[in-house]
Amino acid sequence: MKISIITATYNSEAFLHQLYESIKCQTNSSWEWVVTDDYSTDSTISILTEIATNDERVHFYQLERNCGAAYARNNSISKASNRFLAFVDSDDVWEVSKLDTQLAYMNNHKLAFCFTGYQLINENGDALEKKIDCGVDRVFSYDDMLKKKATLGCSTVMIDKELLGIEISMPDIRTGQDYATWLKILKVGGTASLLAVPLTKYRLVKGSISSNKFKKAKRQWQIYRELEGLNILYSSYCFFHYAIRAVTR
Repeated sequence: MKISIITATYNSEAFLHQLYESIKCQTNSSWEWVVTDDYSTDSTISILTEIATNDERVHFYQLERNCGAAYARNNSISKASNRFLAFVDSDDVWEVSKLDTQLAYMNNHKLAFCFTGYQLINENGDALEKKIDCGVDRVFSYDDMLKKKATLGCSTVMIDKELLGIEISMPDIRTGQDYATWLKILKVGGTASLLAVPLTKYRLVKGSISSNKFKKAKRQWQIYRELEGLNILYSSYCFFHYAIRAVTR
């Protein structure tokens, strides 16, 4: 089965070649890579042009102004032509068997929404002594994810649009749009199944939004209150669980 790989880029010149190599070397070669660039000012576009010129499976689009990762990802989703969507951020990389392993797991268990474990790496790509969402395969509900019982890394997610049966679009917020999207899917009664194997390498980049713990905590609270409409009491309860896991993870 063919897979559409969804990526948003913004000033991603330092890591794009590494990401593409990890996609090109997949044991499953039946994919298209749909990239939307969020008006980069570095050499991202020239790199994507070179890659697409030499690989007809790569399709990229450039926004006419900077609109944020949610808008860029939504554009890529709208251009995707395949039943399965796999998400990957521009600074992360995949193990070579990622697509095949996850697709087989989803087909064997008839899953609409699956994510995997991942290995943390530094900016140079060196493995750190930390793996996330690894251990035991299990299923997570909406309430589980409100409490962040799993991290659910964006670059590990694969979705079967046919089995999911609902439109996939990310809310137009600057950060946390992936987490908010997973909640939206789970809120209507779906579940997210964890394949607890580290098939993705998540890069820790200094100065990134995701590396700022205060901004991440603020974003988490805003999602509870503004997007999910949770009351103060339940928001506080969920945030307590989120904070505990953020400290102990």
